[in-house]
Amino acid sequence: MTKPSVVVLGAGYSGLMAALRAADQANVTLIAPTASFSERVRWHELAAGRPDVTHPLASFTTKKPVRHVAARATAIDPDRREVRTDDGQTHTYDRLVYALGSRTRAAEADDGRVFTTEKAGYLRKRLDDGPGELTVVGGGETGIEVATELATQVPDWRVRMVTGGEIGPRLSGKSRDYVRSTMAGMGIDLVEGVKVTPADIDSDVIVWAASMAPNTELAASAGIRLNAADRVDVDDTLRSTSHPDVYAIGDSAGNLRMCCAAAIPQGWRAGKNIALDLRGKQAKPLWFRYAGVCMSLGRDNGLFQLLHADDAPKERMVTGRTAAYIKERVVRGTVASMRFMAR
Repeated sequence: MTKPSVVVLGAGYSGLMAALRAADQANVTLIAPTASFSERVRWHELAAGRPDVTHPLASFTTKKPVRHVAARATAIDPDRREVRTDDGQTHTYDRLVYALGSRTRAAEADDGRVFTTEKAGYLRKRLDDGPGELTVVGGGETGIEVATELATQVPDWRVRMVTGGEIGPRLSGKSRDYVRSTMAGMGIDLVEGVKVTPADIDSDVIVWAASMAPNTELAASAGIRLNAADRVDVDDTLRSTSHPDVYAIGDSAGNLRMCCAAAIPQGWRAGKNIALDLRGKQAKPLWFRYAGVCMSLGRDNGLFQLLHADDAPKERMVTGRTAAYIKERVVRGTVASMRFMAR
C-alpha cells in the first residue's frame, strides 16, 4: 500500500522537525532552496567569524522517508493539493506543512551600508575590510546579541546601538539594567527611545535588527487565511482554519513569539498530528508554555531571563558565564533534538 504524501515547505527549526516526525506515517517531500539546515540562533556568531553554522540535511534525513527538493515554492494550489517550485516541478500532497519562517523587515532607504542577520556571511566579509563604526538598529534579543558579539569578537570596530524603545522590551527591569551595564563595559554606545532610518545614521556599517516579518506571501496568494499579524491562522492543533489539509507552524503561523523555542515544539506537534490525521485519529492541541529567554552577551557572558507561562518576565535571572553556558547547551540541544528524531 502506498504511503500518503506530505509536502513540507521550509527546512528551518519547525519545518525540519515536522518532516522528521511526519515521516513515521508518510513519504515526505521537504522543499527548501539549500541542502543544509542553518542554525539561525547562531547567525550573530557567523558575522563575528564563526566558520560555519550549518548541518547537511542529509545528516538528518538518511534514515527517514524524507526526500529533499532543492528549490523554492512559487505557488500553492489548495484545491488540487499541489505545490509548484521554481525548477518547473509540481508536487502533490495529502497534507501540506507551511513552515517558511520569517525575515528581518527591510530598512527604509537602504543605501548599501545595511546588513541583516540573514546576510551574516556578507557582513563578516565587510568587517574584514577594515575598522570603522558600526550601528545596530533594534534593541530586542537579536540586536543585543549582535552588538555584544561584535563588540567582543571584532574589537577594531566601534559599536553603537540605537533602539526605538527601551532595550530588551521582553526583559524585566533588573535584566535590562544588567544588559545596559554589560554593554557599557564593552564600550557600546547605547541610544534608547529614538526611531531612525539608515539616512539618520552616520556609520560605516548598519546592522538592521528592528523587527521581523512572517513569510506568508505564498500562503496569502493561495487564499490561505491569515490572522491579524499576517501569519497563517491556525487552530490549536496547528491546522489552517481555512484549509484543513494544511498545517502551518513556526514564525509564519499562529500567535506564539517568533523563536526556535516555540518553533521546535510546533514542528513536533504538527508532524505528530499529521501522523494521527492520516490514520483517521483525532489530532491533539499544542501544549506549550514559555520558560525563559536565553541570550549571549559575547562568548563569555549571557543572560537567562526566567518567564511566566504567558511570556511575561519574572524578576529572577541568571547572568555571567553560567548563563552563557545555559545558552550554549540550549542551542546545542535544539540540533540534538532533531538528530534524536532522525534516528
